[in-house]
Parts: sequence; C-alpha cells; structure tokens
Amino acid sequence: MSVPVVILEVCANSATSAIAAQDGGAARVELCENLFEGGTTPSYGEILIARRLLHIKLYVLIRPRGGDFLYTDLEFDIMKADVRYCIEAGCDGIVIGILKDDGTIDIDRCRQLASMAKQWGLGVTFHRAFDMCADMFVALEKIIDMGCERILTSGGKSTAMEGSTNIARLIEKADGRITIMPGSGVTENNVADLVHFTGATEVHSSARVHVASKMKYKNDHIIMGDTIGDEYSNDVTDKVRVANIIKMANSI
Repeated sequence: MSVPVVILEVCANSATSAIAAQDGGAARVELCENLFEGGTTPSYGEILIARRLLHIKLYVLIRPRGGDFLYTDLEFDIMKADVRYCIEAGCDGIVIGILKDDGTIDIDRCRQLASMAKQWGLGVTFHRAFDMCADMFVALEKIIDMGCERILTSGGKSTAMEGSTNIARLIEKADGRITIMPGSGVTENNVADLVHFTGATEVHSSARVHVASKMKYKNDHIIMGDTIGDEYSNDVTDKVRVANIIKMANSI
C-alpha cells in the first residue's frame, strides 16, 4: 500500500472518534472536547483511554475554555497542569495557543508550555489562535522561533476554503521551516481543491457524522443546555469519511 503524500489529522471529540480516525487511516489525532466551542481540553479519562487504544500519534488540545485566547494566571496554571498530564500519559504532542490583548502571541507563556512538552519529546502544534492574531505573518515568524512543528490555520477566515489564498501565502512564506496545516470546514468535497490551490501536505478535519441516540424513552419537553439542540443525538468521527478525505486529498 502506498503512503499518502497528503496526510490527515483528525480533530476527534472523544476516544470513540479517535478510534474511528485511526480505523479510517488518519496519521494523527488532535483529541479535544466541546467542538461547538472550537474545542477544549479533553478529560483525563478520554486522554488515558485514547492513548491506550491508539497506535497513531496522539496530540491533545490545551485550551481550558472556549472564547478568546487571553488567559488569566489561574487558567495558565491549569494549562501547565494539563501539559504535565499529557507528558505522564505518554501523548505524542500538545496543541497550544495564547495571545496578548493586542492580538500578538504571548511568547513567554507559549514558550513555557512548548518547552515543557519538548523536553520530554512531545511535539507542539500552534492552533487557530493564530487566526485571531493581528498580523499572521509576524506571528508565523514568532511561532517558528519558538520551535513549533506546525500551525493549524484557516487563513484568518471562518473556513480554510475562504482563507485558502492566505494559506497558500503562508506556506510559501514558511518555505519548509514549519508545516502549515489547513483546517476548518475541510471535507471530502473540497479537500482536493484546497490541496491543489495551497500546496498543503497536511490537512485537518473532524470528519463527523450525526449519530442518533439508542434511547427508547425520550423526554421532548426539556433542553439540557443553554441553547436549543438535539438531546438525542451526538457527533462522532466517521471512519468512512476519514478514508474518503484522505483519498480525495491525494487524488490530484
């Protein structure tokens, strides 16, 4: 079997999704929770079980809450504790991103987290906090300088397809010094065009499908969260979609 030229990282919202990613041929998992908030750090249980069952690379999102990427001292302490647990659990890497209030990267704090991980052999990805920077091209150089392996980006837009021109420019500017990995809204229907236009060699997708609950009794008169949603379904990564994204990414 030939090795794909373009590899897929799956944004997995659970250990269950991580296994589906692996079964579909993904090269790496970014494990997180709460994708409706853009992703937060998964529970210790999710990390532990995913690590036990995965033979592909496992990276963990270090993000204590949704919202912006400007964190308090307490939140930063939580992030450091989560990095330590990822090290202890035998993860392959972490995914980080901290900004200052002026839209620049918080170099000191990011470097602290990156150094913690790297001294134990873990890799470091800078996540889509990059897309919220005041100047992505200045941020690119700072992230390269701190020794990150890759940047997950939608090119400063809501989806990678919308930001594809910026992604192509970032890949050109990076010139092999760091991997630029497009993510957000990447599917089997658009990944070939995205790869062809940008020249990306890694792509990022959740490859999710809706799965109906197996509950026989349903109370349809209650909402469990703050917003209206379906209490009797959840989203999980689908191994067939994973395989199809990889196939289409390598079809050009």
